[in-house]
Amino acid sequence: MLVTFSTDNYPNITLFGDDALAMLKMMGHSATVPGSIRAEDVSHALNLLTSSLAADKALPKVAAKNDEEPVVSAAHRGMPLVELLTAAVKANDYVMWNESTFIK
Repeated sequence: MLVTFSTDNYPNITLFGDDALAMLKMMGHSATVPGSIRAEDVSHALNLLTSSLAADKALPKVAAKNDEEPVVSAAHRGMPLVELLTAAVKANDYVMWNESTFIK
């Protein structure tokens, strides 16, 4: 599953399902897809996400399953979503997310 986050004033962000659901929980939301955050609540969700990502960044690194692949932290994976939320706060806009389909 892929999850696409959108707001009117920023390009859409698509994340793998597990990462998206984890970040939704970090923002204080259930792992329900589709969903949305009202404009007045986006700032709070952003604060929760950035705090959770900072705490995760402080944890020791976990070895990758495949030694040839680098470990990508949650903080790195979450940066595009942080940027989308920041743009939504600046524009006083809502954020939505939906399940996406992969088209070949």
